Amino acid sequence: MTDFAFPGLNLAVTTPFDPDGRVAFDRLEEHLERYIAAGIPGFVLSSGTGLHAYLSREESDELVARGARIIDGRAKVIVQTSALLVEDVVARTRHAADCGADGVMLLPPFFEGPTSDDDVVAFYETASHGGLPIIGYNVPHVVGVAITPDLFRRLAEIPNFVTVKDSSGDLVQQTDLIRTGLPVMNGADPLVPYALYAGAAGLIWGGANFAPKACVAVVKAAEAGDWSKVREFWRALEPAMNLIWQGDYGQSVYAAAEMTGYGAGQPRRPFSPLSADKREVLRAALGGLIESEAQS
Repeated sequence: MTDFAFPGLNLAVTTPFDPDGRVAFDRLEEHLERYIAAGIPGFVLSSGTGLHAYLSREESDELVARGARIIDGRAKVIVQTSALLVEDVVARTRHAADCGADGVMLLPPFFEGPTSDDDVVAFYETASHGGLPIIGYNVPHVVGVAITPDLFRRLAEIPNFVTVKDSSGDLVQQTDLIRTGLPVMNGADPLVPYALYAGAAGLIWGGANFAPKACVAVVKAAEAGDWSKVREFWRALEPAMNLIWQGDYGQSVYAAAEMTGYGAGQPRRPFSPLSADKREVLRAALGGLIESEAQS
């Protein structure tokens, strides 16, 4: 896996919003710099956690252009270029390439789309014309299409298709993908240490927005093969990572990041801020992370 382009932690970074729900481009540099200072080695811009589906094409393009310019080679840059029309995917991917991105993350057709393997392969074959390495996205409970091991093998034959991010949340399904011998990225927050132990090649991690230092420590310990340290660090993260996976994911990540000093405002409509009672449950789950992440 030494040749894999996106190892370790890639942060599905939140998009900053102002109180009126506009993208706060004026806060983007400070926002990204905090994560770079925390040791984040890779970013996903216009990520699902950053509300990709609720950004206009113009907003997403500007976010990518500004974000890549700010990062300026100090970390890997992945861009989500998912769209309903494959022609839009190609255009978004070419824009990401022009901005210097290292790769793109891409859902299969995700709204009442085709479910046959042949159609999914054809979609990614066309998407590969964008010219950047593609990270496929397996989230069957949302999209309705599962990337099985057999489909993964077919996709891996497409030029530029390099890996799949598995957000199924099912460790059995993920280990089935890993056993193909192809690189797999974990995208399910509660599975991080188990996926790393099972041989995941990298992570795309939304929950790391609220605990980047602790998350970097988990990955470094796993890379060193120190699994007792992994478990020690994971004990602090596990309650919150499990909680956010059970519902209100985006709102919970934004609220938790605010509590630990990595706030990006409130998620824009149609999402409302996390309710007061849910915030208290979340605060309890964060526990000592609130203090430890705030420390320099």
